[in-house]
Amino acid sequence: MKFSENWLRQHVKTDASREQLAATLTAIGLEVEELTVLGAALDGVVVARIVECAKHPEADRLQVCQVDAGTGGLLQIVCGAPNARPGLIAPLATIGTHVGELTIKAAKLRGVESNGMLCSAKELGIDADASGLLELPADAPIGTPLADYLGLPDATIELKLTPNRADCFGVRGIAFDAAAALGSQVEPLQADPVPAASDAVLAVELDAGAKVPRFAGRVIDGVDATVPTPLWMAERLRRSGVRPISFLVDVTQYVMLELGQPMHAFDKDTLQAPVVVRPARTGEETKLLDGRTVELDEDFLVVSDSTGGRGARAVALGGIMGGHDTRVTDATRNVFLEAAHWVPSAIIGRSRKLGMHTDAGHRFERGVDPELPRIAVEYATRLILDIAGGVPGPVIDVVRDADMPKPQVVGLRRERLARVLGVRVPDAEVERILRALGLGVDATTDGWTVTAPTRRFDIAIEEDLVEEIARIHGYNAIPTTLPGGATRVVAQPESVLDEVTVRRQMVARDYLETINYAFVDAGLLDSWQAAEGAVALANPLSAELGVMRTSLLPGLVAALGRNAARQQRRLRLFEVGKTFHARAVGEAPRETRRIAAVASGDVQAEQWGAPARPVDFHDIKGDLEALAAASGARLIFRPSGIAWGHPGRSADILRIDGDAEVAIGWIGQLHPRLQKALDLDAPVVAFEVELAPLQRRALPAASALSPYPSVRRDLAFVVPETVCWAALEASVRAAAGPSLRDLTLFDRYVGKGVETGCKSLAMGLILQEESRTLTDREVDQVVAEVIAALRGQHGAEIRS
Repeated sequence: MKFSENWLRQHVKTDASREQLAATLTAIGLEVEELTVLGAALDGVVVARIVECAKHPEADRLQVCQVDAGTGGLLQIVCGAPNARPGLIAPLATIGTHVGELTIKAAKLRGVESNGMLCSAKELGIDADASGLLELPADAPIGTPLADYLGLPDATIELKLTPNRADCFGVRGIAFDAAAALGSQVEPLQADPVPAASDAVLAVELDAGAKVPRFAGRVIDGVDATVPTPLWMAERLRRSGVRPISFLVDVTQYVMLELGQPMHAFDKDTLQAPVVVRPARTGEETKLLDGRTVELDEDFLVVSDSTGGRGARAVALGGIMGGHDTRVTDATRNVFLEAAHWVPSAIIGRSRKLGMHTDAGHRFERGVDPELPRIAVEYATRLILDIAGGVPGPVIDVVRDADMPKPQVVGLRRERLARVLGVRVPDAEVERILRALGLGVDATTDGWTVTAPTRRFDIAIEEDLVEEIARIHGYNAIPTTLPGGATRVVAQPESVLDEVTVRRQMVARDYLETINYAFVDAGLLDSWQAAEGAVALANPLSAELGVMRTSLLPGLVAALGRNAARQQRRLRLFEVGKTFHARAVGEAPRETRRIAAVASGDVQAEQWGAPARPVDFHDIKGDLEALAAASGARLIFRPSGIAWGHPGRSADILRIDGDAEVAIGWIGQLHPRLQKALDLDAPVVAFEVELAPLQRRALPAASALSPYPSVRRDLAFVVPETVCWAALEASVRAAAGPSLRDLTLFDRYVGKGVETGCKSLAMGLILQEESRTLTDREVDQVVAEVIAALRGQHGAEIRS
């Protein structure tokens, strides 16, 4: 919210300096993000009129102007502004005036004498426009100090408002907080009802239920739409970051900035009664003020007229923007003013759905006082009549009482206030603060009953009132005390590996941790073929963050891609976070905590001791197995058919839980097609697994070492190339039984002596018993059972 300091001071009379005012606003939670002083040093700058212009004899782009500065004679000024012309009224910096770092002196420019400088708004430090001289109204009094004429010095203040303070999107809403903090009162608003001078009305009907419980309007006939916007109004708009357009449009903008109620002015002659507020129809189109034609659906609300039938034509997009065909122009003579209350839930997200942002939508999304529409119409009527004339009809105020928000009545207990704040605020100060904020206060035995005004949507419970007292009384007036009471420390169970250890393990493997948004672009998930079960957001931050992620990898690989685009050749990133999958209608999404890692480039940082080699599947598999070893988890890997995995270079990850195998994730290289779609030059290997199975670990238990010798038998099998080691390992362990202490794969061979399409795998079986020495017969029996199991289950044969 951006506004003029002088405008705020019109509503709050205070002797506080500009610095004190800004510090106070920040201290009470209305953070001053930027403060720009305007016209602080304009002594010597006056209003002047260019009487004559002649071409400079030595320069094509300069003119020699004769200027009337109200001194009784004409001053000769050399000027290069493109808009300098006879009759123009503009600021003149006289000799001796300081303009920025420049001191104006009598000088000769290309041989022609110049006795001052005609100025642009930027040169004077009151606007960013440097395209030409600052053009002043034709009735500006010649010779008047410019600062007096423009109401300077002033300052623009921009606040960074939190979403709960929608009432501060108007100068008057800010005034209540400022007055309470500065010990002042808000000046009464001069918005007395304007009596009707005609019977002109435009019938209004509400067909949107509780979404639009109030609609106020008024017909004003005979308006002169060509009158210029008064200088005082135009300056307040400029200093609030709004460019003046035309008087009728500027009036609605001015009322919105002052009161916080968005309004719209229609050309009444383009409307056909009745005006109907209704939901849009699917596929319905309307042309907006900015010239865009948008296609709507039933989520939108529209203001429609009855051209072509009752409510047939949409003439404005409810709570967002007016329509192009019914806008006011210089030819407008009869105006229909509109101010409505659109509930936040009916407006939230609608602007972003169309890829647009408007001041009206920004306010209605957060909540606007439902009592303001009629007040705003009366206030705008008075401004229009005073400046552009006209004959007003009666105010049309259609209200659905049952759907109107009701003022919140909240109890505030004296002891509760003291307990939460840690300091006792005097009763008189509590009542002063609440009343200054515009709240109704009635004393009770143990505290107060407080009625919140309808503009304060953020006050609903007792703690909200405690917060109001704390911020206005001053956080610096509340002592800093440590909390008391017993605290219970919950120890982390030893059977769970904590996340800190997991992160340290990844860092030790030379990975950097990243944190990505839990929201992603739906198109990104589509490219990964991972959109199944995605949860769409009803009110996304932007179109690129429209769905909840179903996997960590898309966001993690996108981060890798951004780093690669910045000439980072060796990248190793990991993330710990949640993924989300939709469940049945009405149920919350299923959340799963996962860990994922991606790697690209060389396996090791650049060095002289070893040749460079790109990272591959086995490297990242080793990283995952090192992570699993921290908890003692046993993993096996099976070929995967997942969409984003490289065929033959990716695997599903399973954890062995007793006799069960539980799928917990995926590992491998990204599919070349996906890599190309993501514009990645180097191959990327990655894994993603559920975190909980990796964190579970068995508690260590002491046991005696067997005093009996172990026996090792080495076996080499020829098996089809398609058989993976994980399947063979499972079969060996099941066949060997409890005598098997360890199993090691120590050789893989393909080539001469091995049939095409097959491979030779050599393994070592280590057998041992705790209570006796194994006999050769027992060892031979185990070996025979292993051979039979592998032959029967996998077609393996002992290599000769």
